[in-house]
Parts: sequence; structure tokens; C-alpha cells
Amino acid sequence: MRRALITGITGQDGSYLAEFLLERDYTVFGLLRRSSYQCVDRIEHILDRIQLVPGDLTDQSSLDEAVRTVQPDEVYNLASQSFVPTSWNQPVLTCDVTGAGVTRILEAIRKHKPDARFYQASSSEMFGRAREAVQTEGTPFHPRSPYAVAKVYGHYVTVNYRESYGLFACSGICFNHESPRRGIEFVTRKVSDGVARIKLALTNKLTLGNLEARRDWGHARDYVEAMWFMLQQPTADDYVIATGETHSVRDLAEIAFAHVGLAWEDHVVVEPGLTRPAEVDALRGDASKARRVLDWAPRVRFPALIAGMVDTDLERLSQGRSRYAVMDGLGKRRS
Repeated sequence: MRRALITGITGQDGSYLAEFLLERDYTVFGLLRRSSYQCVDRIEHILDRIQLVPGDLTDQSSLDEAVRTVQPDEVYNLASQSFVPTSWNQPVLTCDVTGAGVTRILEAIRKHKPDARFYQASSSEMFGRAREAVQTEGTPFHPRSPYAVAKVYGHYVTVNYRESYGLFACSGICFNHESPRRGIEFVTRKVSDGVARIKLALTNKLTLGNLEARRDWGHARDYVEAMWFMLQQPTADDYVIATGETHSVRDLAEIAFAHVGLAWEDHVVVEPGLTRPAEVDALRGDASKARRVLDWAPRVRFPALIAGMVDTDLERLSQGRSRYAVMDGLGKRRS
């Protein structure tokens, strides 16, 4: 049985990846910060099938001990301070966790398990003010937030350890990927939760910022499969993971409200104060390399993704459950 260590296992991607690996008979270990011990809603249904080990991306000794003890065949670094707006309020923390944290986990691998295969969660936010209408692995980066700057560092230090030490280290430049397990602070989940609350007459308004921002949105369950495929290749490389389609926040709201028979214009309030200090207007990925080399393609289309998120929040709120208690059928794929 192969052994996998996942940082960020309590997050959206970590929970889906853990399920995916368990289905393939992996022994799954999850790195868990002490402050996250009470935030295991997304993995509660698999806690008896995984092993949690203490560790923190800001603490080298804990990472050394985790890698030395677990001796993983594969390491997936999905942990970060991942909410872009927070990165302006906490830029140093974001740099330390999202950026320098990558170096720390790579160092632990280099010292204690150099034959382990490593996946780094890079981000489409690295492209920022993109110089090309459709972004590929060769598109220059122009990060527009402290989060994106930290991700650029993490991306390049992964390349550096691959080239300098011969580590099998890959980066997946993932465009936006969502699910019912998305954090409530992210715009897709903010919309699905807001629509569900309005439909159930718990509130009447949904406040949003820039309605014209366009993103390439896919389903997180599809994207974790691409992560795994990268580590099964004969050589390490970097890949854009995306759907190739873009939708605006306005489209998001329209589809979500229409799914429950409501008109978005009757409920959405635009708050200019919610816009970013440096906006990223549009991102669209070209995943042709992943399609060709990994034989990967997204399966869930945007309308189905948003409808599934709204349905899950309606079910959750109707039953009075916590915000992560209904977990996409506890691992069952929604089409």
C-alpha cells in the first residue's frame, strides 16, 4: 500500500483528495495544525480511515518529524492561507505559510524522504494581470495580491528543488475550483449559501462586489484527480488545470438564483468596498497539456457545479446543520 501525506487535509481539496486516495488503497496521512483539530467537518466521515499527524508549515521541525515518521511515497502540499482578500490584511503571514512553507516541506522531503513524489498547489492567481487572453504553462506571471506573490514563490521554489536536487516535484497551476465544501468566504459558496437563505426566507439580500470579474471555474473533485495523475508520470513537470471556459460573477449569481426560480436582480446588492485593491479582471486556462499528457479532462460543467452547491446549501440549512455538515453526499459525485 502506498503512503500519502496531505497538508491541508481539512480543506476542500484535501478532503476530496483523501477520499480519492482511499479508493485506491492508499494509506493516507493528514498534516494537522493544533488550531485545526476542531475543524474536521469535511473529513469527519473518513476519520477512522486516515491517520492525522501534527505539523505546521511555519515550523520546520514539525515537518521534518512528519516526513521522517510517515515516510510517504507521495506528498501533496494543499495547505496555505488561501483567501485572497485576507492576504492584504495579513501579508507577512501569507508569505510565511503560502510561500516559505513550500520551502520547508521540500526541505523535509529532501532530508528525510528524497524519493517521495511531491505536488505543489500553484494557482491561476499567479497570472494576475495576464499578458495573454488564455493562460498556459508558458504565460508570464503578474501577481496582483500578496497571496499570488507567495504562490509564485512556492511555484518557483518547487521548480528549483526539482532542478537542483532531482526531486520529483510537480506544480499544478489550478484555476478556480469549487464544490459544496468550499469555504463560506469564497464568492461561489457565498452565492450558493446566500441563494439558499433567500429561498428559505432567512434573508432577502446578497451583497457582492465586482460582478464583472471573470473566472475559469471547475469542480474540485475533478481537479484532485489531475493532482494524482501528475505524480504517476515518469517525469515531473508542471501543468495548467482548467476548464477553458469563463463566467462572470454576474453569470454565477444569475445561474444560482434561476436554479431556485428567483431573479438575481431582485436580491443582489453591489458593495464597491468589496472590490480588491488590485483587481484581477479575467482568467482563463488552457489545459491542453494536461489533456495530452495526463489524459485528464474536467467532467462537471459550470451550471451543474453551481446547481449542486445551491442544492447542498438548501439541504443543509433546511436541516439546521453546520456550514460543512452536508458534504456533497459524503463523497458521492454530483453530475
